[in-house]
Amino acid sequence: QVQLVESGGGSVQAGGSLRLSCASSGDTGRYYLMGWFRQAPGKEREGVANIYSLGYTAYADSVKGRFTISQGNAKNTVYLQMDSLKPEDTAMYYCAARMGWVPTLSVPRSPGDFDYWGQGTQVSVSS
Repeated sequence: QVQLVESGGGSVQAGGSLRLSCASSGDTGRYYLMGWFRQAPGKEREGVANIYSLGYTAYADSVKGRFTISQGNAKNTVYLQMDSLKPEDTAMYYCAARMGWVPTLSVPRSPGDFDYWGQGTQVSVSS
């Protein structure tokens, strides 16, 4: 069993930055996939960024060049550095995990590909 806890959300003005953290507990194994998703009111949950256990990353086009996903040294924490934030980035952000090997994709995987989810952290960007 894996538990995920997000933190770091908040309210910022457009152009600002936030760093989200996702702390995982439990045995993730040698191969795993971690992802960040977001969901705005009335919209579907969308993949923002993925990081595979060997370090490969994938981003949604809407955040490329502005967001960076990374792992901590102990690999039990995943970060999402968000720069140049826009009002359209406003959403609840969720961390997700999938255990075991999965082929890499150049775009974020869909929510159904993940087994474990955090409770979410709110990000609000004002213009």
